[in-house]
Amino acid sequence: MANGRNPRKRIDVGRDAGGFVALPWSVLDCPAFSSLSHPARSLMIEFARQLGRNNNGRLLASAAYLLKRGWRSVDVITRAKRDLIDAGFIFETVKGHRPNKASWYAVTWYALDKLDGFDAGAEKAFERSSYMKVRQTKINSLMPPDGLNTIVIEPSNSIRAVFIKPSNGAIKDDFDSRLMPFSGDHLDMPSVGNET
Repeated sequence: MANGRNPRKRIDVGRDAGGFVALPWSVLDCPAFSSLSHPARSLMIEFARQLGRNNNGRLLASAAYLLKRGWRSVDVITRAKRDLIDAGFIFETVKGHRPNKASWYAVTWYALDKLDGFDAGAEKAFERSSYMKVRQTKINSLMPPDGLNTIVIEPSNSIRAVFIKPSNGAIKDDFDSRLMPFSGDHLDMPSVGNET
């Protein structure tokens, strides 16, 4: 080229150097994304960070891998993975097992890459853009549908009409009257064992 520029290597001077994560607006604007927990959204970014030219289906979310990325709780990772799978954002291509086989995942906003080692039937079961078909399941409000103060919770025959008493009448005391002082406060009386 006459000007010495390579059209394949454009340098964007308007941002910092290095790769970047691209999440389509269709992912960020769908109802399934708005119902995700914050850990699930963070884990989605971890998956997007790993995504390269031909590795969709071999993405990792193991505790050993994510520990290096700042994740500290295996329970949080497990819940976030489950949320992403249920919402249709990731798909498990290989089921991990002990002692040292990690599960592999694919994001569903990209096509599944042809890779060796997938579990049987994983390629057929993968569904592109499955997050678009998932309905929003998170409860948006804990307010009753009729609003506040519309439902009164009390016994059907009102609170004042219910009297609770034993069927045989009042309970009689079983106290030994000899243990109580005849007059005065019990602290004024000498104890039985210290009579002088």
